[in-house]
Amino acid sequence: MHHASIRTANIHRAIAFYEQLGFTISERFTAGITLACWMEGLGGRIELIQIPEPKLAPDAFGDEHYVGYYHLSFDLTSATTNLPMWLTSLQERFTEATRRNPDEFQPLKILLEPTQQMIGSQVYEVAFIADTDGLPLEFIRVLSPQ
Repeated sequence: MHHASIRTANIHRAIAFYEQLGFTISERFTAGITLACWMEGLGGRIELIQIPEPKLAPDAFGDEHYVGYYHLSFDLTSATTNLPMWLTSLQERFTEATRRNPDEFQPLKILLEPTQQMIGSQVYEVAFIADTDGLPLEFIRVLSPQ
């Protein structure tokens, strides 16, 4: 896959959010009349596109009847040995960033605390957070070998 595209109400806040996750800007450009960029990190590439007159997105995580885009998922198996500690550290970084710059950051919104889930024959540790526009992001880590 080349990239996943995310439409955002405020590209500067979205960039700051994804930088906290470890993404870096690889390309800035315009898409029609609006600002856009590619960011790389966590083994993938995302595209952020600022929407000039944004409307609230549906609650993909909370609405059990929602159909469509659900979430992006990032595999942290090789990046951390402990998903709860990784998430706590991320939460602390967002708390500090919010304290320093409340116009650009907001506290991290955790949608699902780390939990174990059996998928096929593997056990995973899974957590969900929301990005600046409320879109769900999943972080997954393999706990048992295949």
